Amino acid sequence: MAQNDLDPLALEEPRAEEEEEAEDNRQCASVWEHDPLAKIPIKVLRGHTGAISSCQLAFSDQKLITSSYDKTAIIWDVESGRPLRVFEGGHSAPLTQCALVPHTNRLITASWDKTLQAWDLETGQTLWCAPHGGLLTSCSVSGDGQVVASASDMENGLYLTCTHTGKQIACVRGHHSSTITRCCIDPQDRHIATVSSDRSLKLWDTHTRHTTLSIASSHTSVVSSVCFTQDGRHVCTGSWDKSLALWDVSSGTFRSHGAHTHTHTHNMTHDGCVSSCAFSRDACLLVSGAYDRTVAVWDMKAICRLLLLKGHMDWVMDVAITDDRKWVVSCSKDATARLWNIEQTEEIPAVIETRRTQAEGYQITKCEECARSFSVFRVESDPTTKCVLCRLKAPTKYIAVPPPCF
Repeated sequence: MAQNDLDPLALEEPRAEEEEEAEDNRQCASVWEHDPLAKIPIKVLRGHTGAISSCQLAFSDQKLITSSYDKTAIIWDVESGRPLRVFEGGHSAPLTQCALVPHTNRLITASWDKTLQAWDLETGQTLWCAPHGGLLTSCSVSGDGQVVASASDMENGLYLTCTHTGKQIACVRGHHSSTITRCCIDPQDRHIATVSSDRSLKLWDTHTRHTTLSIASSHTSVVSSVCFTQDGRHVCTGSWDKSLALWDVSSGTFRSHGAHTHTHTHNMTHDGCVSSCAFSRDACLLVSGAYDRTVAVWDMKAICRLLLLKGHMDWVMDVAITDDRKWVVSCSKDATARLWNIEQTEEIPAVIETRRTQAEGYQITKCEECARSFSVFRVESDPTTKCVLCRLKAPTKYIAVPPPCF
């Protein structure tokens, strides 16, 4: 098994010979890379021959689906890192995004060939193809599996398509004044968030079929990414101005007072254009990817960066995080996808220092039962002595901490 000495937390740029070696060794296989100092095991998935444009975890985080500029999509087994099926032959141009249809064996892919296509996961065959008027930049499937939203550069439109038949349900032309870069349906299927090169964020109501929120954001360049928290009350936007912004778009707030950014997001920046962002299921963590080839993990309680993961040889195109917050997934223009194990982050010196300097209200302690390191708030009147895993073993004795409020 090949080993790579690249430290994901290192500050140095990768050497030219390392890039050449990575290119020569690229093949259809996965490999574990582990640096004992960083304490972050990394699984690298190789199989695509072009930039990987998107990644999505599926089937209880046991599978990973990726789309690529090589005109294919691949479903991977997370445990082994092996590709299970390649979806090819349907598109004639790069794929920009893929999305699994819940409760079915269908995969949706969007492409610059101006088509949206559905695939059978078991056979790898195309089920339907829905032509659009322009290049497709993004797609997102509703939680009930009935609708797929897609964004096209033709008239800067937002389209809704039936996932079963491929028939168009709705079309919102001129939704933005410039190209829509990303669309995302919230977990409750109530709103579709879109961001654009016109630097705005919009929410489109799926019930009334009208735009209920339009924000001329504080970003100074193209807004490239958007994601919802699980409750649908907050969104994060990432921009080519190298920053991330948090927005409160709860129904009781934005209709009467507009949306507001969080007051402590001025430090949520990368050294390069931000390409992607994703919340953990409990909204405690935010993961972001950027063109500076890094993946950042943010603590949303303290609003500080916990980790800056380095290892990709080119732009990071998309990111994801498992429900249990143990694994971060990233994909890159270097044609690889990476799985980063962040389960032991509290024991990494860089994280401990970040907690000390940027999150003064928190301290690192050890669980009295399993000796695992975890963080607690210093001013708690009844300090927690056990980590969350041990507390979950006795649910009647301990009360779970609610998701953070921005």
